[in-house]
Amino acid sequence: MKNSKPNDFAYMLSKFLSNHITGERNLSTNTVMSYRDTFKLLLAYLRDEKGLPPEKITLKDIDRRTVLDFINWLKSTRGSSASTCNQRLGAIHAFFEFVQYEMPEKIHDCHDVINTKTAKAPQAIISYLSLDGIKSILAMPDTATKSGRRDAMLLSLLYDTGARVQELVDITLGDVRFASPATIRLVGKGNKARIVPLLHGTENLLRVYMKDLSPHHFTDNSRPLFCNRGNEKFSRWGITYILKKYADAARTANPGLIPEKLSPHCFRHSKAMHLLQADVNLIYIRDLLGHTNIKTTEIYARADSSAKREALEKANPTPDAVQFPSWNTDAGLMEWLQNFGKK
Repeated sequence: MKNSKPNDFAYMLSKFLSNHITGERNLSTNTVMSYRDTFKLLLAYLRDEKGLPPEKITLKDIDRRTVLDFINWLKSTRGSSASTCNQRLGAIHAFFEFVQYEMPEKIHDCHDVINTKTAKAPQAIISYLSLDGIKSILAMPDTATKSGRRDAMLLSLLYDTGARVQELVDITLGDVRFASPATIRLVGKGNKARIVPLLHGTENLLRVYMKDLSPHHFTDNSRPLFCNRGNEKFSRWGITYILKKYADAARTANPGLIPEKLSPHCFRHSKAMHLLQADVNLIYIRDLLGHTNIKTTEIYARADSSAKREALEKANPTPDAVQFPSWNTDAGLMEWLQNFGKK
């Protein structure tokens, strides 16, 4: 961009990450960290491929051609997929959308970057478990032990609510409501909250689990519902570890029923597919999952149709989806990004 001041990129990036997306847009921590990582990669690319030190970069250095070259570098050098490249490009678009409002004199140059097209990503295959697969995993925890009851509750709630793993991690005592009908409050992407009803079986498990909690745990409604052995809030990786533990056990007990690779998000996909197969309206499934647009939910309908078609084809041989630091100096921009979001 023309006539840019030496510090304009660093200043705008600091304002974008520290104030705009965390305060004004209230994006989730995971999204903020994804945006941060995008600009760490962009700075590394400009330094290594263009010979531009981070502290010397200005807005004029990042035009449409530079962005396209950066995306190609992600593909060729880092082996990034089309969907990953689109995420990186989306972060850059969001940044320049912010810049055009802060610096209207640069609106034309901003539009040039914003209009950079995304790469076409192949449609993702939805991985989900059968009802028998879900039941086999849920039967694995030893409910005679306190930790087993916690794990059984955790996995049951993950499936019953169709929650994203971060939503499960973030549930607090204050989000639980036992008054009929029992519900859980989940906070999803963009810090949007939704109320999800609980089935009676899950409600009963939750009541038993909460009896295991120590009395001091109930002194603060902001305390996490699920804690690890250190009495600290679970991480996403902790939930993944628990699921893997019981999936491995279920796979041994029931060969061929559980796939080798299984993530917590597969429980969310499984819940959606099972509801769809039970003829539950897509609008209800959309609201349960917290989708903003029904088109996002329709991927399950398409996946279900594909599964039915494949089954028919097999039978018939006829061919036919916080608080953050501020930056106010030129030196150390890469270091600032590196430490951004760390406590």
